Amino acid sequence: MRSNLGEVITAMVTPMDEKGNVDYEALEKLAAYLAENGSDSILVCGTTGESPTLSNAEKLEILSSVKRAVNDKAKVVMGAGSNSTDATIKFIKDVEREELADALLTVVPYYNKPSQEGMYAHFAAIAKETNLPVVMYNIPSRTGVNMLPDTVARLAGEFENIVALKQSCADMDMISELKIKCPKDFVIYSGDDSLTLPMISIGADGVISVASHLFGKEIKSMIRNFKTGEIVAAKNMHITLYPIFKKLFFAPNPVPVKALLEYAGLITDAVRLPLVALGDKEKEQLISVYKSITL
Repeated sequence: MRSNLGEVITAMVTPMDEKGNVDYEALEKLAAYLAENGSDSILVCGTTGESPTLSNAEKLEILSSVKRAVNDKAKVVMGAGSNSTDATIKFIKDVEREELADALLTVVPYYNKPSQEGMYAHFAAIAKETNLPVVMYNIPSRTGVNMLPDTVARLAGEFENIVALKQSCADMDMISELKIKCPKDFVIYSGDDSLTLPMISIGADGVISVASHLFGKEIKSMIRNFKTGEIVAAKNMHITLYPIFKKLFFAPNPVPVKALLEYAGLITDAVRLPLVALGDKEKEQLISVYKSITL
């Protein structure tokens, strides 16, 4: 495969203190914990990392801190997408100068709703301007547009450094079409924990996960079991984890996962506006589901 990012990539939260400042000490501790608990790679400054509220200077410092903390025990993927092609490329140049990122995650442009040709031109421009591996990110619920398999296949066929797709869309037919149309070494990641096993069953390779903050080893085991023919074990793990997969998104991401990480004693649940932390009753509901998971 083109990608060496592994099967479980954790879309890492950005720990913050009660004043909303990035807590770099907690960041490094969490990154090291993830690298020891099932994460092949760690994605920093994605949506789960509250990227819309981070400055570029903060993003580069987060990259540096996480790379230092994982100490080659996990790859580090940098979230580097926006709805401006020019701004995205300029930021990628800053990332490249740091010589720390193993790959980039770049989202389909949001809000301005480009056509399929516009999406192609956006990612083609990025691929031409970087030597880093690029993981494209298709999430129609946030962007307002859906990058179709033909567009993905066109980009994957033309650019060797476009190595993978994070697919956050429940349309299973799209996974089948991607497997048919894309190069055989092009990697597909589920972008939704609850869809990981269904997608892998028809050809996806792994997951860019939120639940892996807390269940990284179990998710990795689920994927490994399916790929080695232990189908019942994989199904049973999926069913066991399904309630928490869904509950982690009953409020805007990353609010629920930060609440659980606080409960686990790893970070505080502080988030930046316009996000707000869960109320006490919501926390009780979430923790109840978490505690009900029997492994």
